[in-house]
Amino acid sequence: MAQAASQPRSQLRSQPHALYLNGQWVEGESQVENRNPSDLSDVIGHYAQASVEQLHEAVRAAEQGQKAWAKTGLEHRYGVLMAIGDELIARKAELGEQLSREEGKPLAEGVGEVHRSGQFFHYYAAEVLRQIDERVDSVRPGVEVDVRREPVGVVGIISPWNFPLATAVWKIAPALAFGNAVIFKPANLVPASAWALTEIIARQDIPAGTFNLVMGPGSSVGDALIASPDIHALSFTGSLEVGRRVASATAANLVKCQLEMGSKNALIVADDADLDLAVEAAFNGAYSGTGQKCTASSRLIVTEKVHDAFVDKLTQKLEQARVGNPLTDGVNVGPLASQSQLDANLEWVERARKDGAKLAFGGERLERDTEGYFMAPTLFVDTTNDMAVNREEVFGPVACVIKVADANEAIEVLNDTRYGLTAGIITDSLALATEFKARAETGCVMVNLATAGTDYHVPFGGRKHSSFGPREQGRYAREFYTVVKTSYVKAN
Repeated sequence: MAQAASQPRSQLRSQPHALYLNGQWVEGESQVENRNPSDLSDVIGHYAQASVEQLHEAVRAAEQGQKAWAKTGLEHRYGVLMAIGDELIARKAELGEQLSREEGKPLAEGVGEVHRSGQFFHYYAAEVLRQIDERVDSVRPGVEVDVRREPVGVVGIISPWNFPLATAVWKIAPALAFGNAVIFKPANLVPASAWALTEIIARQDIPAGTFNLVMGPGSSVGDALIASPDIHALSFTGSLEVGRRVASATAANLVKCQLEMGSKNALIVADDADLDLAVEAAFNGAYSGTGQKCTASSRLIVTEKVHDAFVDKLTQKLEQARVGNPLTDGVNVGPLASQSQLDANLEWVERARKDGAKLAFGGERLERDTEGYFMAPTLFVDTTNDMAVNREEVFGPVACVIKVADANEAIEVLNDTRYGLTAGIITDSLALATEFKARAETGCVMVNLATAGTDYHVPFGGRKHSSFGPREQGRYAREFYTVVKTSYVKAN
């Protein structure tokens, strides 16, 4: 078995920010600069950019590495995943700070994301030892049938910038657990977290080619990966527009595909809602992570009975919000991740106002002690569900209140969207909660909770244009990362 951990950690750190191909750290054809979005004077580092040929080299290496990794004993595979998880959790303070510097989420969220990433590896380490197949009798006398799962093969993974570690890990961990090789292409906006994860994986006792880090732009490296006829599966999280391109490219080669795409999640506040709880859920769902979450509740559907009181309380909450450097104590809203994200959100503010929405709070760029992409948490009222701001995904700290007559209308409005990822309701009524869970056309529903926040041991995914293919996370991940083989045996 080729050792990917043949170089000591100190030597690996002396070759910073390189690509990782076939068990070796290698230079790319160029580099990109990674800057802190809350302090543009803070350069986190420079990160290699792969050529298309290097992507193809990674695929060839993965084909060989996967064959060796699939033959590796279960306890060894279990130990590798446990070790990765252990180190992530042990280094969560360090890596969480780095994550917050490069992505912009508050420090507590960054540390929490690293800790959760370690838990993913621990969970799938246990799944390595829980791979129990089926044995059944055939309809033909004297014939036995066994049904087993085998690795799908070489898996391409394209992860987004808003969860630079967690989303990547909830794909990588099950891929490795079930015996696959990985080609990992992270978002070019947040390479530091991907590189740190790769350094941890690279020091494990795995065959060369089992794991490969190929950083680079989606327009070249990403397109080459999704179009490769030599991968066996591809998991992508990103926009609906790009997801459609991924589906088209992988379908041409009959490559298995898993997509998590856009959303337009809603939180319903019912007549009987605890308004303090509703405001907390709305704030956490709409504004944590600066609203840059696929599970963010950008539509707040409120019944007319409690509408005015809810808006007043939420506005007071927004007045108390602290926007600034995510590493500063007490800050609960960080910057947007990039200039383009900030510009897009400010454009949405202007478009909403032109369409007749009333700006109740925020809507402007903020100046802080350091130059960064800061924006005030923004709340619109007097909006309708047919406004563009309530139809398209707005990836930022922007939420819109939609007033409805009652809970029945609220659920109808909630479902009136092409997306279907998460939905929430705040109510004390068991009957209404039960009706909501049955009628909400989403993959995840939350009762008296924020729409943002899911567990790692249960399935995650949506309906309609939010998701395509098998669910992620929990035991459901094996549907994507394995293939089923049915064997028939007749004793002579």
